[in-house]
Amino acid sequence: MKILVSGGAGFIGSQVAQAYVEAGHQVTVLDDLSSGKRENLMEGVPFYELDITSPQAAELVADEGFEVINHHAAQISVPASVDDPLFDAQGNVIGLLNLLDAGRKAGSKRFIFSSSGGAVYGELPGSPVDESFTPRPMSPYAVSKRAGELYLDYYAAHYGMDNVVLRYANVYGLRQIPHAEAGVVAIFMDCLVKGAPPTIYRSEDMPGGMKRDYTFVGDIVAANLAALDKGRGVYNIGTGVATDTLSLWQAVQAAAGKSLEHDFGPVRAGDIEYSALDCAKAAVELDWRPQHDLAAGLAKTWTWRIGE
Repeated sequence: MKILVSGGAGFIGSQVAQAYVEAGHQVTVLDDLSSGKRENLMEGVPFYELDITSPQAAELVADEGFEVINHHAAQISVPASVDDPLFDAQGNVIGLLNLLDAGRKAGSKRFIFSSSGGAVYGELPGSPVDESFTPRPMSPYAVSKRAGELYLDYYAAHYGMDNVVLRYANVYGLRQIPHAEAGVVAIFMDCLVKGAPPTIYRSEDMPGGMKRDYTFVGDIVAANLAALDKGRGVYNIGTGVATDTLSLWQAVQAAAGKSLEHDFGPVRAGDIEYSALDCAKAAVELDWRPQHDLAAGLAKTWTWRIGE
């Protein structure tokens, strides 16, 4: 297949692009390098350094006639979206529409969208939820991701473009940068390397911090491979296991064989107390299941981190 991967120099997108190439597909990468890195790019893979909101990005899609667009380019920080909702929407809504409409005009058959199960559902009832749970976004970032899903529904209904929405849990692993709350594992590992105690954000009701479904990037990549020719609509991609931040910090230390003190801080705007995903639908329709528990994923991530 001829595939465009937007955000293909980033943490997740670069590994998806690599997996597609290794599976024999013809891949092109689009990235503005605002958070992606050139060193994440595979040699020989065509690369365009462009903003996804630009006319040039739409022209690339129009000229190349990609069969599949895999869209990972995004503004990923919840606090940044709270501080500047317009900036968040520019990339996460306008950028998406720019590529989506260009793909529609060029005859693209499938659009794979990286959404956020850790954000679009909002506060959960304390147990994993499936795709039937009504989304209740609690931050501009979550709103923009949900808006993207709805635009994809519209394009599927009116233009017949197949779409697969992958609602990721909290992703961690190789190539992740220590950026905002989305990169908490990378932040914790960076703290261990530098000997700088991390801050764990918590409330009176959640003394161990927020509970999240942490999913290894290798499993996320496998879901993107499956989505090339399986499924339509929305799929949760996670483990179904919620781990609080303090327990995560302890697990990171165990994986590294190191110990370090930590500090506590108050919950921040946009933080969700509990998030975990029921992924039974992906198991049935995508034939996908997570292959890494937290300990195994953290061990692989730490080995990569100290090998830099």
